Amino acid sequence: MTHANNTADRTGTSGGTGTTGGFDTTGGAGRSDPANLLSTDGLPSWLTPVARAAETIEPLQLSRFLPPESGAGRQSAVLVLFGEGERGPELLLMERAGSLRSHAGQPSFPGGSLDPEDGDPRTDGPLRAALREAEEETGLDPRGVQLFGVLPRLFIPVSDFVVTPVLGWWRVPSPVGAVDLNETARVFTVPVADLTDPANRATAVHPHGHKGPAFLVESALVWGFTAGVIDRILHFAGWERPWDRDRQVPLDWRA
Repeated sequence: MTHANNTADRTGTSGGTGTTGGFDTTGGAGRSDPANLLSTDGLPSWLTPVARAAETIEPLQLSRFLPPESGAGRQSAVLVLFGEGERGPELLLMERAGSLRSHAGQPSFPGGSLDPEDGDPRTDGPLRAALREAEEETGLDPRGVQLFGVLPRLFIPVSDFVVTPVLGWWRVPSPVGAVDLNETARVFTVPVADLTDPANRATAVHPHGHKGPAFLVESALVWGFTAGVIDRILHFAGWERPWDRDRQVPLDWRA
């Protein structure tokens, strides 16, 4: 069971004056506020660059895999949750069970497909889905989470998921752990300091030749979609440190 440190900075400000700009599902301009579920009020100051990046980043700055123009794909959302632990800012991750058919054994953000009750996929649906899935998978108390931003939707071709990354601040930490071991092997937090440490960074090489960023943290190899999102957040938040991109880590053929 993982517990976040309860000494989080709740007095810092992000430089914002209230609810952030919302999002649209095309990744274009004209973002709208989804039911006032997003707010930058009271964020710790270290999250300022992340909140700002969420308002300006373009889809192709995150990934070359964008949702099909036809609208096809399985609508889903993940919760990119920042907390503050004993070693400072950290991210909440989970490791998927090795028996799953899709992305087995991979570290990931909590998340999953949208349900009808989550609402409109074009507005607040992804926000509600990200919180609901995080609660179902990790036992997280969503009442302690403040959503403050949304990144453009991305596409995972291998599983046909259209994913909306939802950014959250763990304002009131709660105990978390694997709720269903058939789906989740473990839940853990990773200090941002470890994610930015060049010694923990590498390029993952898939047997099919695909390459992407990877992180070797908390006895896990974080790669694929999750590593790509983390990599881009570190870059656009100005937290990235120079690292050896020629250092390669081969992936198992089943990845």
